[in-house]
Amino acid sequence: MQGREGIPRSRSAGLAEVDPEVMDAIRKEEEREATTLELIASENLVSRAVMEAQGCIMTNKYAEGYPGSRYYGGCQYMDEVERLTIDRAKRVFGAEHVNVQPHSGAQANMAATHALMDHGDTLMGLSLSHGGHLTHGAPANYSSICFKVVPYGVDRKTETINYAELREIARQHKPKMIIAGATAYPRTLDFERFAEIARDVGAFLLVDMAHIAGLVAAGLHPNPTPHADVVTTTTHKTLRGPRGGMILSKENYAQRIDRTVFPGMQGGPLMHVIAAKAVALKEALSPDFVTYQEQVLANARVLGECLAERGCRLVAGGTDTHLLLVDLTSRGLTGRQAEEALEAAGVAVNRNPIPFDEKGPRVTSGIRLGTPAVTTRGMKEKEMDQIASLVDEVLSHVEDERVLRSVREKVRELCGKFPIVACQ
Repeated sequence: MQGREGIPRSRSAGLAEVDPEVMDAIRKEEEREATTLELIASENLVSRAVMEAQGCIMTNKYAEGYPGSRYYGGCQYMDEVERLTIDRAKRVFGAEHVNVQPHSGAQANMAATHALMDHGDTLMGLSLSHGGHLTHGAPANYSSICFKVVPYGVDRKTETINYAELREIARQHKPKMIIAGATAYPRTLDFERFAEIARDVGAFLLVDMAHIAGLVAAGLHPNPTPHADVVTTTTHKTLRGPRGGMILSKENYAQRIDRTVFPGMQGGPLMHVIAAKAVALKEALSPDFVTYQEQVLANARVLGECLAERGCRLVAGGTDTHLLLVDLTSRGLTGRQAEEALEAAGVAVNRNPIPFDEKGPRVTSGIRLGTPAVTTRGMKEKEMDQIASLVDEVLSHVEDERVLRSVREKVRELCGKFPIVACQ
């Protein structure tokens, strides 16, 4: 049977007709996102333009190699969009060189570490249990398998990085590379001090700014690019683009980085995703993006203050960024209990270890909350007070299904006032 313009119907039909099961799952996810308060700090809501680019026809094209030097023909428009993405990333972050091909932040970190280090070299990174990332030296990750890892942590009293202690650890172990960056660290990172310590011991400095890239782009967090040898990032989270990664570096490391990404770690780049990265970076260059990031910070601060007023202890005493880490010990709850109860009530968070946590990573003593997604929906300080009240109500009645249902209805009502961009 033929469809429009002679194309076989099986090729021209839409998703709902070809695969109603997948379409059903997508529609249910759309409904979940529309009716859920998304407080997972690493998640955000992209624009319709980003979704259109990511779902574009460039998904059909193989483009192994780099602009002007591909291993396949017919890549002239792939070159055009990749160059555009690179140029915009350079403008946003002030980078000398940018590789936009990593499929994820983890792959960006893998490529960056392998470009500058040999197997068995010493790597220093923030401990996973103190807010670091898997790729910064967690035991189960490639970073620990390939390199000798020396972790650093936060001060027990302040729950922030003690740079004097960090310097002493670096002097003792002489790492080949120091990684600065985190997934659950709510305070500003001092990249200049990291760079001083790295120079002092002759180490490379890699900054993983995945969580704070949007804040950096808006000029609301110190920019690591002038201080680091290499900077990695995701393109989602606060940057509010498609799921993917990038590597920014000094020009003298460009060839090593590029060769390690391709052909060292990856094959063909995902050109439809790179197109979406270009769109997100254009959005990041707009004045509206700065206003958005200012509201992200304001919302995080107010959400933290309102939770503290209701008896929640904030790790490190609060936040300078988009995220909060809440210690539930005084409330007699585990992170898992809180996460499950909040999800039942329509509030998405993730359980998270707190510094010096005595519970394992599957249970934890804390939860991590972030404001990027609810801010994208248009929520402001008033709504943060409401959200804090809803979170507190759930944490006070984690086993009371009547309360959870009541909160779920309040969440639906609040979400209904701030619609999301639908994918269809």
